[in-house]
Amino acid sequence: MSGLKRTALHDSHIALGAKMVPFAGYEMPVQYPAGVLKEHLHCRAAAGLFDVGHMGQVIVRPRSGKLADAALALETLVPVDLLGLGGNRQRYGFFTDDNGGILDDLMIANRGDHLFVVVNAACKDADLAHMQAHLGASCEVELIEGRALVALQGPMAETALARLVPGVAAMRFMDVATFGWQGNGLWVSRSGYTGEDGYEISLPDSAAAAFASALVDMDEVEPIGLGARDSLRLEAGLCLYGSDIDTSTSPIEAGLNWAIQKVRRTGGDRAGGFPGAERILRELAEGTARRRVGLRPEGRAPMRAHTLLFGEPDGGAPIGEVTSGGFGPNIEGPMSMAYVATAQAAIGTSIYAELRGKRLPVTVTAMPFIPANYKR
Repeated sequence: MSGLKRTALHDSHIALGAKMVPFAGYEMPVQYPAGVLKEHLHCRAAAGLFDVGHMGQVIVRPRSGKLADAALALETLVPVDLLGLGGNRQRYGFFTDDNGGILDDLMIANRGDHLFVVVNAACKDADLAHMQAHLGASCEVELIEGRALVALQGPMAETALARLVPGVAAMRFMDVATFGWQGNGLWVSRSGYTGEDGYEISLPDSAAAAFASALVDMDEVEPIGLGARDSLRLEAGLCLYGSDIDTSTSPIEAGLNWAIQKVRRTGGDRAGGFPGAERILRELAEGTARRRVGLRPEGRAPMRAHTLLFGEPDGGAPIGEVTSGGFGPNIEGPMSMAYVATAQAAIGTSIYAELRGKRLPVTVTAMPFIPANYKR
């Protein structure tokens, strides 16, 4: 795996017996000795610690000193209400292109005098260039170096993290705050990518190993690799960029309507003004020809990415394709995410997946596959 980047926790992963794999240009842990199934179930039952230091951490600071100027500037790239984002609050969003496709999905936090943006690892260089090109006249856009990023997820995440940082217990879902730990500044959000309660914590590289060790030493906390991260987010019905969303999918096809606030929609005070607005606003009003759905196959065989879907057991053209699929440990069966023709997208609809030359029945199912467990 020569040529791959390493996060600040690389040596910690090796010491814990992790199996390392290439991922988004980094050498990352896919699983630990407990294995993907046990890691997944432990995170749902207690708490799991994830290394997400490969993600991009970006500060957008207004040159004028007025946060509203940075919010309005960034609104030209995302269909999200940032001017109305409260202090110490975070919001999900996505960059769109001129065709209404999704360039990347991201988290945006209001940290008082600047916006803090977390972007996907595989997209961070392109995202940084995109922001610098379009926001550079009014904002300083800086990719933060030298800071690790970890996620602590699960119903006991609050109990575990509060032992080290007591103030985190008072945070609500999508709050952000700054704390100290052994002289190190922690940038904390109450959010995550598992459907569970939890936190994401940015901290100096130099403190990352000790901080992670202090958490993993707790009975509630186990290290979790990329394998369980994927099954956890899929059970939670959360999109993976590059698989379930990309430039070929619009936010409305992807069912991300909820992330576009009224003020940015037709009739709103700041309607449109973002790339692809014509298509996206039209689809909000008129609907789309296809939609992202959940699928539950019959039997035990998972329907994985690129499996073709059909409306009939024999003959006919495909009506869609699976984008993610695997086994759901908590639902004790296979699950998939797919795009299908809107006519076949209603919950309860029976369609067919072509697997090894055979068409097997699958049922369109509500997502998430398990209830979310966020702290409101």
